[in-house]
Amino acid sequence: MAQTKTRRILGIALIIASLFSLVFVPWLLVKAWILPLPDTIQGQLDEAIGHGFDGMIVYVDQAGKSPQYFASGWHNRETKIPAKPQALFKIASISKLYDAVAVTKLVGDGRLSLDKTIADYLPDLVGRIENADKITLRLMIQHKSGIPNFTDAPNFWATPTQSYQESLDLILDKPANFEPGKGYEYCNTNYLLINRIMDDVLGYPNFQFIQEEILIPLKLTNTFGSLKEVNMDDVMSGYHVGHPYDLKEDEHGMLATAADIGTFLRALNNGSLFEQGEQEIYASIYKYEHAGWVPGYQSFATYHKELDAVTVAFYSTTDPKLYNWNLSEIINNRIVKILERQEN
Repeated sequence: MAQTKTRRILGIALIIASLFSLVFVPWLLVKAWILPLPDTIQGQLDEAIGHGFDGMIVYVDQAGKSPQYFASGWHNRETKIPAKPQALFKIASISKLYDAVAVTKLVGDGRLSLDKTIADYLPDLVGRIENADKITLRLMIQHKSGIPNFTDAPNFWATPTQSYQESLDLILDKPANFEPGKGYEYCNTNYLLINRIMDDVLGYPNFQFIQEEILIPLKLTNTFGSLKEVNMDDVMSGYHVGHPYDLKEDEHGMLATAADIGTFLRALNNGSLFEQGEQEIYASIYKYEHAGWVPGYQSFATYHKELDAVTVAFYSTTDPKLYNWNLSEIINNRIVKILERQEN
């Protein structure tokens, strides 16, 4: 009887928690959506901080106008340092745009082939990754390989892997999620392998190639491959709801300022980043904007054709259920509406 009563109490508690989650969190999203649009982008950032983000940075590059820089909230919550428009930020999967451009340039030079397979480039993985002889470089870039995603491993973000091999070991000998080219599934393993392939072909770390072919020509001096290359005081702190500590010191790859990403995205979209023939290659394999997420850091790099404008938005607070991701998308859309209104 006591166990039955305990189970009933637990069940009621879970139902109440679920109802609270369904009612409370979506209302915050609805509120963010229906509030009157602020007159300025700075006003929208300040409003976003009121919704629970610790810090936010936005960069806007609109054709015919000087670039605009905005920041609100904290650069570091503990020391009460205000958010800085030029802070470094972990850009997470936005780095895939740089990888795709690097692959494009190597394909253009004849050093890589989009039609060669994992078996061709990484023969040691034959028999360890299903369909290794059918999964081409093109399919990996486009997330159509069917390879399991290593960051989907249970509790991955609680104890992230620290090396290529540790990450790869999470998916070796696992069945494919679908036949190559027969589906689509966003998969970080694809780019883990692409980076290894580029390293092998180049004979040196591919970020050096990215520096030589992308960053230096565009004069992007505030884009880095890892935390090891930066002054930690320049990095915006990141926070995850329910986690008590600043996540700034966790290594998650590339960092950049919003302005550097904006300059890169402009060059990517107008084609000035490419040599002859490269733009056609890139257009056939990948997209022209991206978002990124790692604990404590959400980033969005978007080109708005109707405004001929690039926007880059950084949010320094994440949560386990990705409510903050949905909230940030609402805020991003409102920023664009403000830009549209300013045009009229």
